[in-house]
Amino acid sequence: MTAEGDIWVLLDDRAGNRSQALGVAERLGLAFREMEIRYAAMANLPNAMLGASISGLDKDSRTQLHAPWPKLVIAAGRRTAPVARWIKKQSGDEAKIVQVMDPGSGDAAFDLICRPAHDAGIKTGPNILTIAAAPHRIGAEMLDAARELWRPQVADLSEPRIALLIGGSTRKHDFTPAMGRLLATAASDAVAGLGGSLMVTTSRRTGEAVDAISQALKGPHRLYHWDQGGENPYPGYLALADAVIVTGESVSMCSEAVASGKPVYIAAPAGLISDKHHRLHETLCRGGHARIFDGRLSLDWTPKPLDAAEDIVGEIRKRGFV
Repeated sequence: MTAEGDIWVLLDDRAGNRSQALGVAERLGLAFREMEIRYAAMANLPNAMLGASISGLDKDSRTQLHAPWPKLVIAAGRRTAPVARWIKKQSGDEAKIVQVMDPGSGDAAFDLICRPAHDAGIKTGPNILTIAAAPHRIGAEMLDAARELWRPQVADLSEPRIALLIGGSTRKHDFTPAMGRLLATAASDAVAGLGGSLMVTTSRRTGEAVDAISQALKGPHRLYHWDQGGENPYPGYLALADAVIVTGESVSMCSEAVASGKPVYIAAPAGLISDKHHRLHETLCRGGHARIFDGRLSLDWTPKPLDAAEDIVGEIRKRGFV
């Protein structure tokens, strides 16, 4: 029997890291402890300099890390890696570390490194698992609950219902109103050809493109603005959709979409998609998990569901970490 203290999940201030670490822990189906950590200035140093260390944490975060030590540590992101290594060292090297994404240095110290295939310079090794997408929290149980919660909210929308999941600008690329207008128009036209409707969600990154999207949407649809308040229907739309169109600048949204088991179409506007995201799209399309959205939709194909969190959990169990 695994007790709550046997598994620690390191949670920092990055939403993506938190989602990936928690997604793996939740799929394990075992009790775990959430360890909230906050960084100090030294966290900005390269991991090669930090080594196995908690010197990059603030005082409160350091204080909570003490014996009894866990049997398994799950973490995601470069800045959590020195902390995970330190915990392993304090445990007398008994604790196993599962690290999602490149830890930056010291690969040999980790029991399992889960590296996305779309990362440049991918490495291989006995402790490295290459994953086709990012782990996340949207598993079967969450989708089942969201389906029941949101079904009455879209009952008036004609079938087939197509989810349009819109992200937005990244650090290096802008999602412009023109991109939003073209996507909304193309999605509306494609859904009209099926006689269906659109369930649309936007992101905090959609920005000023929201107005253009709203004006360009045609036919039966439901549009959720990120800043309108109320509960975000994103998981409900994903659960209830007959197919999904998702913007391709978001690794997390693409990963969540292909885990749904629905036909997934990736919208990849020119000028928005980085090389890394192109590699992700190629991996997903080559594996039969998704197709590129070119203005046409078909429901006459069955994708291969892909859940990276489940893949990681399978590897954890195979290696006997729990």
